[in-house]
Amino acid sequence: MHWPNGSLAARDGPTISQSRELIVGSRGYLPVPGEICQPDARKLGIPDPHEILDPVNDTELQEVLAWLRARPIDTLLRDAVDSAVKYVLDGARTWRFDLNDPSVDSDERSSVGTKLQYHVIEGLGLKKEPPLDTTIADRPVEIKGTVRKTWMIPREGQCEITLMIRIDTRRHEFEARLMRAHRAWLTGKKGNRDLKRSPRVDAVHRYSLVVAPPTPLPPEPLRMLDDEQVARVFGPGGLKGRLVELFASLPETVIPRGSIAVVGAGLHDPLRRAREAKVPLREKYGLVALVGTWPAERELARRMGFDISGEAWVAVYPETFHAHELDIPVPD
Repeated sequence: MHWPNGSLAARDGPTISQSRELIVGSRGYLPVPGEICQPDARKLGIPDPHEILDPVNDTELQEVLAWLRARPIDTLLRDAVDSAVKYVLDGARTWRFDLNDPSVDSDERSSVGTKLQYHVIEGLGLKKEPPLDTTIADRPVEIKGTVRKTWMIPREGQCEITLMIRIDTRRHEFEARLMRAHRAWLTGKKGNRDLKRSPRVDAVHRYSLVVAPPTPLPPEPLRMLDDEQVARVFGPGGLKGRLVELFASLPETVIPRGSIAVVGAGLHDPLRRAREAKVPLREKYGLVALVGTWPAERELARRMGFDISGEAWVAVYPETFHAHELDIPVPD
């Protein structure tokens, strides 16, 4: 697939934006490389007009892209997105584990993009510094994150290099693209009340470069629960009973410590208290709980194909132990 003007935008195939039209559409003629772009007036005056360059020929843009791609960028950005989302959800205090939860209001959802900026800067080992959000390869870079259908570019970001990250909350994935946000490629004669504008869908398709293709976020097993299971796992009763229902609802599924903390929201040291669920889980459902805290159990899980590092848990059927010719640990 080749986009007009030699752009590299589609070299990694269709993205969330291209295949599902998640960016707000636009109408009218799209200025092409070689034409002149005039940014909006700023506090310090009106910037000079300049020629639009194709991303292939934009040396500064290519230098930033090369810097990003020289790193395990998919993993770094995935961790930054996951951290920003979990920060806003604050699950260990609120019991929330999904941005689509009705209790997450629009202001909280919007704040994910702001938090993401700082997590990206920290995760990439950068500094928060003017004139934009950070500097990459000695070039000022704006960082914009969104959980909506578009990004909002401030006046100072017009015609500057912008790292655009979009979180798809329903598919539990993200994508990242790099684009010089020319004013000519932004929407509208008027911006929003903050004078911010959105990239036109056709400009994103043609002139943005893939940094990270659609990438799954770290699994959140709690999202796998149906309504009936959620009612049991987050119902009345003590933490022990709730965790028994959690592991029984998700057998042979790795449960990260963060998910256990959500189920035990508001309680002191829920991971320690979670160990009390091991015996009733075995007695009621015949499931054997393995805890990543203990090296022996971590090794047993590994040999059965489960990674429970980082103090994760997994509840395993006895048949799985037998299939791998492993002894079932004695209850502690």
